[in-house]
This record gives sequence, C-alpha cells and structure tokens, in this order.
Amino acid sequence: MTAVHKTIVWFNEVTKEDVSLVGGKGANLGEMTNAKIPVPPGFIVTAAAYFDFLKQSKTIDEIRRLLKPLDPNDSKQLQQTSAQIKEVILKATMSPELAEEIKQAYTKMGRGLVAVRSSATAEDLPEASFAGQQSTFLNVEGGDEVVLAVQDCWASLFESRAIFYRQQQNFDHLKVGIAVPVQKMVQSQTAGVIFTLDPLTNDRSRIVIEAVYGLGEAIVSGDVTPDYYVIDKVVLRIIDKKISRQPWKLIRNTGSGEAESNIKVPVDPQEQNAQKLADIDILKLANLAKQIETHYKFPQDIEWAKDDNEIFIVQTRPVTTIKQATISKTETEFEAKVLLTGAPASPGMASGPVTIVPDASRIDRVKKGDVLVAEITTPDFVPAMKRAAAILTDRGGRTAHAAIVSRELSIPCIVGAEQATNTLKDGQIITIDGSTGKVYEGNVVKEKVALAKKPKQKIKTKTKVYVNLAQPELADVAATRDVDGVGLLRAEFIIAQIGEHPRYIISQHREKEFINKLAEGIAAFAKAFNPRPVVYRTTDFKTNEYRELKGGQKYEEVEENPMLGYRGASRYIRELDAFELELEAIKKVRRSYRNLWVMIPFVRTVEEMAKTKELLESFGLKRSEDFKLWMMVEVPSNIILLEEFLKVGIDGISIGSNDLTQFILGIDRDSPKLADEFDERNEAVLVALERAIKVSGAMGVTSSICGQAPSVYPELTEKLVEWGITSVSVSPDMIDTTREIIAQAEARLKLND
Repeated sequence: MTAVHKTIVWFNEVTKEDVSLVGGKGANLGEMTNAKIPVPPGFIVTAAAYFDFLKQSKTIDEIRRLLKPLDPNDSKQLQQTSAQIKEVILKATMSPELAEEIKQAYTKMGRGLVAVRSSATAEDLPEASFAGQQSTFLNVEGGDEVVLAVQDCWASLFESRAIFYRQQQNFDHLKVGIAVPVQKMVQSQTAGVIFTLDPLTNDRSRIVIEAVYGLGEAIVSGDVTPDYYVIDKVVLRIIDKKISRQPWKLIRNTGSGEAESNIKVPVDPQEQNAQKLADIDILKLANLAKQIETHYKFPQDIEWAKDDNEIFIVQTRPVTTIKQATISKTETEFEAKVLLTGAPASPGMASGPVTIVPDASRIDRVKKGDVLVAEITTPDFVPAMKRAAAILTDRGGRTAHAAIVSRELSIPCIVGAEQATNTLKDGQIITIDGSTGKVYEGNVVKEKVALAKKPKQKIKTKTKVYVNLAQPELADVAATRDVDGVGLLRAEFIIAQIGEHPRYIISQHREKEFINKLAEGIAAFAKAFNPRPVVYRTTDFKTNEYRELKGGQKYEEVEENPMLGYRGASRYIRELDAFELELEAIKKVRRSYRNLWVMIPFVRTVEEMAKTKELLESFGLKRSEDFKLWMMVEVPSNIILLEEFLKVGIDGISIGSNDLTQFILGIDRDSPKLADEFDERNEAVLVALERAIKVSGAMGVTSSICGQAPSVYPELTEKLVEWGITSVSVSPDMIDTTREIIAQAEARLKLND
C-alpha cells in the first residue's frame, strides 16, 4: 500500500495494488495516470475516510439492525431497506475536518466542474463485475457541493442493487468500503466504450469501439444505440462499421445548478445518420486500448471521451464476461416466425413467457424462466435479471448494461430491438436467439444448448487441453468441442442424482441398482468422447455432503471441518463395501469403453495410495496401455513426498489447485473474509506447482491440472506450459481461450519446432 492511512490521495499516489484503499475505479485511475495514459486529473476520498465516517457517526449498529431481517429476493423489502439505510447515512454528519480537506483538494485541483464517482472496494474485480451499482454525480461545481456528492456516494453503497449483489457474493456489507474519486469533467463531443476483445465472440484479435454524440452515460445506460466499429488488433485496421441513427444526445444542463443535471438535446438532422467518430480517431483509440491491455496483461473494458480534439480515457476495468459463445440453431433449422430483430448481445437461445417491465420498481413481476422485456435495464434490474431466462431491450448496444450483465449471467440477450415493449404482450411465448439477434414466435428451443460450437479452424498444441465435466446430459455437446478428452469427470453429481447414501443402499440389498445407475452416468461421457480419454475421479464427497443424501445421517458423523475430514482415499480403505460398488460400475463401463481411466483424490500418505492401488488391482483394474491410473495432487504431503508417491506406480498426476492452495496457505477456500488472500498465484503455491510438474516429468509421469486456477488466471497457464505440464483441464467456457494461450506460450518457447 502506498497511502494506507490517508483520507485524501491524488491519482498519481496510488496504483492497481491499492484497491482496498481506493476501490477498483480509483486504483485504475491511479494506475493509468502513472502509466502516462491520458486521464483527466483528480483525487480520491479513500475508503479509510468512509470507515472513519461510519465510526464517528455511530451508524453501524443501525445499519446492521436494518439489514438483519432482509430477504434480498423480496424486491419490495429490498428497496424499502435500501431507502432506510441511505437515509441514515445522509442524515449523519461528516466530520468538519474531512469536509474541509475535501474542499481544499477541490481548490488545489483548480475547481470547476468535476465528476464525483463511487469506487467500491469489491467493485471492478475480475470475479465481481456488475459495475455501476453505486452512484456517479456529474457536473458538480463548488466545494460544498463536492462534499455533499461524496456523502451521496457513500449512501449509494446501499442501493438495492448493491445490497442484492453483495448478498449473492457473500460479502459482509459493513466490511465493503467505498472510495470516491473526484475528477475533472470532460465535456465530450463524442464518447463511448472500448472492449479489447469482441465482447460477443471473445475474439482476442479484435478491438470493438462504440461511440455516441455527447456524454458517454447515454451509451452505458443503453438509452442510445451507438455506432459500432471493429478493428483488427494486430495491424490496427478497421474491418467493420455499423452506423446508427442518433436523434438526440446527452449534454450538461448549463441552465441548472443541480449536480447530476444532464439534458437531452436534438442532434442536427444532417448529423443524425453520420459516423460519430472519424477513422483517424478510431485508430488512435484502438492504439490506446492496445497499450492499456498490454499494461494490464488482460482484456479491458474502457470508457473514453473526446473533448476539443483531445481524447481522454476516463476508466478501465477487466473484462469479466469472457465466456464461450453458446450453440444457437440457425434460422434454416426451424420455420418459426421472426417477430423482431436487434443486436445480438449475449449468445445462446432461451424460450419463455414475456414479462414487460416498464421500470425498476416493477421488477418483482419477473418470475424464474420469464423473458424480461424492457426499454433498457439499469443496475436496479439485476435481481430480476438473475431470475430471467433471457433479456430483450428496445435500446442499447453490445456494451450496454443489459448486454454486460447478461453475458455475466450466461443468459441470452438481444438489445436495440426498438419496438419490443410495444409489440409484445405479457405472457406471450417467445424465443430469444442471442447469437443472431432474432426474436421468434413460440418455443423453438427443443433441447438444451449450453456449450459452444467447435471453432472453424482448430489450433494445434503439444500440451493437451482437457475439460472438467459433471453432468451426463451435456456429454454429447461437450464432446463436439476442440478438446483432447475429459481431464476431470466428477462422480459427485451423478451420485447426487441417485440421491441415496451408498451404505444405505447396501443395507437394502440394492447394490446392483446403484452400480447400474452410476455406470449409466459414467458411460454417457465415455461413449461421447471415445476414443479420447475420460479421467474419472472417484467419489470425493465430504461427510457433510454425504449426510445430505437419503440415509446419510445414519452413516456420517458431524465433523467440525469436513474439508480436512473423512474423505478421499482414507474412506475407500476403511469402507471397502461402498468403494466396491464404484469399482464395479467402472468395470462395467470399461467392458464397452476402454477410454475410461481412474483418478484417486485426496491421498494423504504414500501408504494410502499403495493400498488404494491394490484394491483396484484386486478388481482387475490394472494399469495397461488402455487403462491409466492417476492421482490428484492437492495435499502438501503430495508435493513434499512426490517422488515416493510416484514410485508406487501411477501413470499421471492432476493438480487440484483449489485444495492445494487452501492447504498451503491455510485458507478455507469458501471463506468470504479471506477471499482476497486465496490466490493460486501466491509464490508458495507457484513453487509447489512447479515442483509437481517438473518432478513428475523427470520420472516419466504425465502431469495435468484440473482446479479452477487456469480458468480464472490465464497468465498462470503460460507458466504451467513453461514448466512442462502435459495437459490442462478447464471449465467448458475456457476451452478455446486456454487453447489459444497454450499455443502462444508454446510458440514463444518454440515447443512445436
């Protein structure tokens, strides 16, 4: 930290490392300022100042009292609680010392018009997007007005949408801080957003720019359908343009003293259909965006503005919606009537009854599975969006609020359909195709389509790319993807579907029924991927999870810490009767599909691995050319004694980065309080990963990783390849991205020569 105890810091005093002090927005403004990106100047009222305010004003107990009975899924109660808490904060008195410090900073900056923005300390992080939950106040002028706007920003930390989101993310409301950047206003003639990848297809070779006349708030809110420019990132060449008509623009209301007063004014009729940004400026912006992405080493979502021929970057944040496009049937596959068309904003298909929502006060009308139809969405719509099967809006572009949040939620979305709220009726059944922008009459979704098509051109890599899977009904679709097999087939989902504790089934002499059901689930994957390998991880239920199954409470003790309790190989050795059922199911599948391999999880000691291997061999499951035995590496003893584990005689290891990280760092991976410290990129974890890969390679054993780390941190994948990992197994949404990262790393290391 550079300024832990300060209540006011300037942009050049902070960097991206200071999120806990100045929030995501503040940290990025400081980072860009120090990187010489053209950012309007400003200062930040830190989160420390906010926490001091809560203590001095004695509002904490009252806020907790109001939050305690809240059901966040009750939209009316949520809005009522939000209003009460905001009133508590706004009525409290800010200390005179802090108020004076803010005024002095405003004077030092040169006074004039400023933007006062909220910057929550859990906002704009890769795993927590839903940007715009808190308020922004534009065109603020005067020291007293800036002080009032800061307190308004503090109150906006308890907007209903923000409360809802924190509940969903398990954040403690009173431990999430808020900082307030105060920044010189840019009175933009043109403004917009940039994505350093295509936000719909996730094509990293492209830059997408959207532009509108006037202030940029119109584009982010979705009030205006913007121009859309696509640039080839490598050669910086414009490859596509879509020019939209813009009848009005948003400008500052010079006739009003209200802080947030912007007004709509007509655009000159001769300019309404014109290109909003000259080609030379499009390329300037693309070059700046490329610089910013290079600096952050991750795709960015950037806000920009042009004022008096000068281009400014007013914000950047990591793209949080990098997911694979979903399968969408083409129009020729069915004969349904097309009711409307708009801009495809979040891929996938979904059908359901229409629910038209005129404004956020009516979001309680949206039930699970409805198609939410609105003119635009705002952050206040998020609780309803989480219940919706799809989103359809009259206005907005691919970077409007509705589009960004829909991609985050992985639900189909179409924006800019113009007449949706006027032509559709409540209860009418429609189908949204978020990949083509078409709205169809009736239900034309005949099957679950949750995964993407294969890329047209496969990328070849020496390092194999596997996929982590659990649900048998998705096996066929997943098998069409560009993957080399299944690196982690979780047994738990299949057994949870059976719904009964294995020993309870044994007590009823229904062993054959259990074996057949488990074999049926496993066979779905083996058949779909044959002859590619399917690495089946034997059951790793913890005692609390086993207790949830029918009959489980009779056979499972209550443990203080199930994560460290009776699980994995320890259970197999002690409960052979239950493990036998699983081995019989494996044998049954292998009679038809020889591509099924086995992986043993949570092996604490070398002796446990040796005994488990003996059990498999006693059932005829011996290592061979077509049967490989792997071991999960997820306990520190696996790293320390890896050579001894490998001498037992196994074919491969797969690193479970989630468990390995929590045990190396001593952090419960499910703890919200320690979430920031739980990081697979920690130096101690990296040392363990490197040792696991290099030792196994030296002993002729294949190495893989099946934890979430490569899916969450693509930069880690490069290190894994560099160390010599044999394969990487990732969630379905990261298959193509991971393949690209591996290909780039291999090319840099000349592994394909």
